[in-house]
Amino acid sequence: MDRIPVCIRADDPISQLGVTTELRPRPEVRVLGADETDEARVAVIVTGAVTAETPRVLRSVAARMSEARLVLVTPEIEEADLVPVVEAGVMGVVRRRDATAERLVKVLQSAAAGEGAVPPDLLGRLLDQVGRVQRQVLRPRGLNFNDLTEREAQVLRLAAEGFDTDEIAAAVAYSARTVKQVLHDFQNRFQLRNRCHAVAYAMRNGLI
Repeated sequence: MDRIPVCIRADDPISQLGVTTELRPRPEVRVLGADETDEARVAVIVTGAVTAETPRVLRSVAARMSEARLVLVTPEIEEADLVPVVEAGVMGVVRRRDATAERLVKVLQSAAAGEGAVPPDLLGRLLDQVGRVQRQVLRPRGLNFNDLTEREAQVLRLAAEGFDTDEIAAAVAYSARTVKQVLHDFQNRFQLRNRCHAVAYAMRNGLI
């Protein structure tokens, strides 16, 4: 098994120890020491709260560890905080109450594969909010920012609901390769870093 090299950065030593203890026995990951962070494919950022400073901290970590995907572990996160942290480089979000070893490993694997993972209920509320903006603000003014093809819209909506590549392919009757190509083309068109950033961008701009 190709073990994922993971580094852990927490706000406090107890959280650092807790997440390290959860992950170290897992055969899917290799927890790195403080002098090995340049080897990390995924960086786990554990914070006590998402604040106005959090995106800056995340961007700083992303700049220092340019090869690593970021996963954020936090007690709670609101819809308004999701887009800024994704734009700062986060590919996975886990609430602390859900941060079992099993859940953490699944999110780390998704991040390492370039597939974002965000709590489904959070994405659902965010989609509802975007839908209200479209219905109540954009349409009455004759505005429409949706310049997606129907295929792109289908794929992005399912990605926003937490479906992985194979699940999206099954739902829309495309091949997994086609789904990846659709996402890749969308990311390139808008200069987006990864799938999670693409979904956040599409929602923030009323594209889905």
